[in-house]
Amino acid sequence: MNNDVKATARPIRLVQITDCHLGQYTGEELLGLDTDESMQDVVDLVKQEQSRVDYILATGDIASGGQPGAYQRFLKTYMSQLPHPMAWLPGNHDLPSEMEKAAGRKLDKLVELDNWLIILLESQVDGSEYGDLSEAELAFLQQALEQNPDHHILVCLHHQPVKVGCAWIDQYQVRSADQFFAIIDKHPQVQAIVWGHVHQDFSRERNGVQLMASPSTCVQFKPMSDEFAVDTVMPGYRWFDLHADGRIETGVSRVAEKAYGIDFASSGY
Repeated sequence: MNNDVKATARPIRLVQITDCHLGQYTGEELLGLDTDESMQDVVDLVKQEQSRVDYILATGDIASGGQPGAYQRFLKTYMSQLPHPMAWLPGNHDLPSEMEKAAGRKLDKLVELDNWLIILLESQVDGSEYGDLSEAELAFLQQALEQNPDHHILVCLHHQPVKVGCAWIDQYQVRSADQFFAIIDKHPQVQAIVWGHVHQDFSRERNGVQLMASPSTCVQFKPMSDEFAVDTVMPGYRWFDLHADGRIETGVSRVAEKAYGIDFASSGY
């Protein structure tokens, strides 16, 4: 368990960064957008807006295809500008083994911050776009919840466990979502579930638990689209304030309007 933040009366400030799609080399593009350029723009925005950050969560698809250079650059070029404790988890475009090599250690699964516990789950399925949680991963979640009844819980994963309203990407949601929520529903200390993957801002409540997805640091997908569609809104990130009583305040911030050269007419990627 990683515990890097000392007890404090103030809320814990988290920053979520997701779906960076960095290539092996600087300047590679996704749908016409230089993903290094947009990543730097988001990092600059975080530095400008966040005078205090307690922890950074990177929720997958750091790389466009598991390239070692993407992870090295993410850590050494970008996260070095945000010198805060950080945990990351793999998305469907990532290779966990390369992430661990770049970081020089295993991926964090539990992060304890005061009376909060962050649980990081792997929803990646090798060679597949869709998400799933293995029996072992579900057992890990249940054990973590059972052993921490007095902590407020934030659960993080890459794939969406609920439909977000985009038929083309909702086919890739977590396939074991029913089993996942059966565990969540038995543990009232779970306050929120957070993910990436969908490249859009999403917020809903289910049985008193906040469900949230966050913008990508690169291309955005248009909400409520049955077919693949690129949105015109800018790259961004999400911030959270975790209060000692279990309350969560959160918001999304985006880069100022900019002409990235995105192919908005693209039918896929």
